[in-house]
Amino acid sequence: MKSLKWRIVIVVALFIIALWTLYPTYRYYSMNQSQLETLPKAEREILKRKSLNLGLDLQGGMYLLYEVDRSKLKPEEVKGAVDRAIEVIRNRIDQWGVFEPSIEKLGEDRILVQLPGVLDRERARSLIGRTALLEFKLVAKTSLVNDIIKKVDDKLHEVELSNLPPDSDTLSLDPNPFLNLLGRIGSDVIAVPEENVKRVEEILNMDEIKAVIPKSYEFLFGKPVEREGRKYRPLYLVKKDPVLTGAYLTDAKPDIYRGGEARLQNTPVVSITFDRKGAARFAAVTGQHVGEKLAIVLDGVVQSAPVIQERISGGRAIITGLDSMDEAKDLAIVLRAGALPAPLKRLEERSVGPLLGKDSISKGITALIIGFLAVVLFMVFYYRGAGLIADLALILNLIFVMALLAGFHATLTLPGLAGLILTVGMSVDANVLIFERIREELGLGKTPKVAIATGYSRALITILDANLTTLIAALVLLRFGTGPIKGFAVVLSLGILVSFFTAIFVTRIIFDYLIFVKRIKKVSI
Repeated sequence: MKSLKWRIVIVVALFIIALWTLYPTYRYYSMNQSQLETLPKAEREILKRKSLNLGLDLQGGMYLLYEVDRSKLKPEEVKGAVDRAIEVIRNRIDQWGVFEPSIEKLGEDRILVQLPGVLDRERARSLIGRTALLEFKLVAKTSLVNDIIKKVDDKLHEVELSNLPPDSDTLSLDPNPFLNLLGRIGSDVIAVPEENVKRVEEILNMDEIKAVIPKSYEFLFGKPVEREGRKYRPLYLVKKDPVLTGAYLTDAKPDIYRGGEARLQNTPVVSITFDRKGAARFAAVTGQHVGEKLAIVLDGVVQSAPVIQERISGGRAIITGLDSMDEAKDLAIVLRAGALPAPLKRLEERSVGPLLGKDSISKGITALIIGFLAVVLFMVFYYRGAGLIADLALILNLIFVMALLAGFHATLTLPGLAGLILTVGMSVDANVLIFERIREELGLGKTPKVAIATGYSRALITILDANLTTLIAALVLLRFGTGPIKGFAVVLSLGILVSFFTAIFVTRIIFDYLIFVKRIKKVSI
């Protein structure tokens, strides 16, 4: 009796703990969006953190598969490049605020990213896939730019002449084929009309043209701008070697411009801070090149190219030319997280809308209820009173599994729901074995007390073997599976462990209570 009391206390205590663990999940998912928004932000975040998390197939989200392009890396940089890329991606996503993302390495050079609840596809792609290589490069003086444009025109004219058939009319050739593709923004910024960008890129990539551009310089495009209803891409001639890189950054924050330039007032910017070495280098460069332009280059695109007005000390600078505060926030995130060690190639992208997720939840819960009721009714019909005991253990099984998922803050996916449904069937399988053994013992004329003890004893080894082999298979799926397979394996593993506890421990407590406390003379089985 003393042992029975303690076993009852243990089960009741576990049941109370399970309900307490599940309460935040119940509260969170029983509230609609407007009700959640009325909660203080801190309380809402705590509630979300304590709740069972839903995978992207249930709440909607994005599935992205990337390949790390290691072809341009040095041999000593190849090793560990994927792991470093995963670390950078994880830092970016964590700072973005995505809850319970899944970031996994697949094979040698692939990365799987799953973002539950994220539906802004363009922003997610930009945030994850951007290399975020920040460089500060000096812009060539106007005289050098004009001289190189003249040399490009001359070389193009020469190439066109060499390609003309003999005795052809040369007067029809354009003497300035490159200059005529260009325009200007203001008085000192060269810009290419959007329709000419492709042709300008083709010209700059010609071997003959590369030969006339000094090796220490390169042409870079800026971000698209619009003037008088026409789109342009600024074109800058900059020094190839940066005077400073993002490696010296210690912080980057989105902000609103409140400086002296009227055209930038109240526009979004990113305020960046350098470490001591970077600050000293930045101060030296700006002090030596007052009156010149310094291009701020991100992933090969010039964000802005302000004129250096004076020596800038203190290790602070701003990045302008941003279109929105969201862009400023995302740029600050990628700069703080650091640059990727190599470019990412997006191989696959899938999105699941929230309505499809809700439909999946609805169908999954319906299947769970139908399966649960079918098992419950069968057990009562076939095993009568003992079937009711098994059904009670089944209910506890589901509560305990869900509580463990919520307690560990695991992510429940659609395959995880399938694993939960499978657990319903598996949890009564052990009881079926036990009940059949008890029936055999009762058929031999043994008393209920002896029949129950013998039934549990004889079925235990079989149940243990069956659960152990299934658990091994589930653990293998958990170790080597990815995404949906892992979600299924998590729920299946927990279901096996919990069903073993409820089928053996809990049902035996009920039988012992009936035998030793109620002193029943006959078992309804």
